[in-house]
Amino acid sequence: MKLVVRPAAREDILRQYRYYLIEQGAEAAAERFLVAVQDAIDQVLRRPGVGTPKVINKDELRGLRSWPAKGFSAIRVYYLVTNETIRVVRVLHGKRDLGQLLGSGE
Repeated sequence: MKLVVRPAAREDILRQYRYYLIEQGAEAAAERFLVAVQDAIDQVLRRPGVGTPKVINKDELRGLRSWPAKGFSAIRVYYLVTNETIRVVRVLHGKRDLGQLLGSGE
């Protein structure tokens, strides 16, 4: 499977990393976060379709699913499987208003 990480997802990852590193002063947690996100993406690549389906009223997001980042269970990788491609759309806290976030140009 081919992997595409959308720019918004990259920014989500960097934002959360900076939060742990700069705002919390937790370098080890910041590094563990990056590893956890990569592990979550690897799991999705190994088993496309794993995770919780999400209902978003936007045609291009039909089939959206999420998978948690181990050790950061509130953080979820939101992705789509199309043909032979996994598209990581966002990496967000699971309590965020997904409909609002994904409804604005994503």
